[in-house]
Amino acid sequence: MTGQSYKFALPKICNAMNLNFQNTENAFAYKSDKELKGARFLFSSMSKAWLVKLGIWATPVALRWNLPVKGLIRKTIFRQFVGGETLKQTTSVADHLAKFNVQIILDYGVEGGQGEDKYQHAMEEFIRVINFASGQPNIPFMSIKVTGMARFGLLEKIHAQSDYNDVVRGELKTDHLSAEEKAEWQRACDRMLNICKVAVEKKVGVMIDAEDSWIQHPVDALTTQMMMQFNKENPVVYNTAQLYRHDRLQYIKDVNEFAKASGFICAFKLVRGAYMEKERARAAEMGYPSPINADKAATDKMYDDAVRYCVDPQHNMYTLVGSHNEDSNRLAAELIDKYGMPHNTDRVYFSQLYGMSDNITFNLAKAGYNSTKYLPFGPIHDVIPYLMRRAEENSSLGGQTGRELNLIREEIKRRGI
Repeated sequence: MTGQSYKFALPKICNAMNLNFQNTENAFAYKSDKELKGARFLFSSMSKAWLVKLGIWATPVALRWNLPVKGLIRKTIFRQFVGGETLKQTTSVADHLAKFNVQIILDYGVEGGQGEDKYQHAMEEFIRVINFASGQPNIPFMSIKVTGMARFGLLEKIHAQSDYNDVVRGELKTDHLSAEEKAEWQRACDRMLNICKVAVEKKVGVMIDAEDSWIQHPVDALTTQMMMQFNKENPVVYNTAQLYRHDRLQYIKDVNEFAKASGFICAFKLVRGAYMEKERARAAEMGYPSPINADKAATDKMYDDAVRYCVDPQHNMYTLVGSHNEDSNRLAAELIDKYGMPHNTDRVYFSQLYGMSDNITFNLAKAGYNSTKYLPFGPIHDVIPYLMRRAEENSSLGGQTGRELNLIREEIKRRGI
């Protein structure tokens, strides 16, 4: 484990083939009857697309006009998807989940502002999160975004002149930058360096989020630089690969081969991706080939191929399977069994967003796997963009919301409440 060890009372280990993601008793054991009914109401509301659209428009307006809506938000969507408004408030959530063998990835959920003062403040907040996590027994990781500490336009300019092979080696061309821009980029690199130094000292893992494809090169190169420096004995720094991009599996392989040759540990968080429509729209508008796989089936195949590669012990990688897809999680669990690794091997973690896919998280935890929840926190006003994305992506009844709602209804029926 990257963070401090936590003495869980591990459950009886079962074979991955026996994992039952439809076991709602395990999935919702952490919720009271009242909380379960509240979740049913919320997901029922989110199944109505018109209501979600109205909420996405009206909520920021209501907050801007100081209308008394924070109480309603706090009791509904905020409670479902966010750990609290402060770090201290996340402690009770973390402690409660620990009773069910579920660990935490902390995320400072405030969207990054522009300007050097804002970037410096973000760095200080990330370090504060690390210091806090180091004192908690079941928070092995925290998450950061480079766009919280560096100007988007600068990242875009660096990306445009970057060479893929250089990026794989953690190198970037910056000779096209002005002296002022070079100094700006150096400050961004220093912020990342400061964060990782504290993370190593405090034994907390740092997961660096993926960004838009047209600014990803500097993010990747900087992350590889941090892995080269800090992933010597343990995997402190993790990059993130969005597998809806058709080039990301090869990128993982290339970085890992470089890591083997260079003597550092390669670590990746695997996700499907968060910006598909924006990516396709920009590619069409600007006339370049879309970086996104042609369809969901291609993305699913690439994701599972990445899981197979990363979990295979011969590649000596550390992996976090960040997925709400039952088949992908089952695959990773089966591979752990296939290779004779213990279920709680520190080479493979699993994670789902807090408030979603509890059937995956808690059933994996029950079987003894390293199961985590990605837990954002921050003031209600500041995490509204995050909450609006959760509402929007869950607004299709045939998609995630439909699955969540069906599972919740099954558990309510089972409890007879």
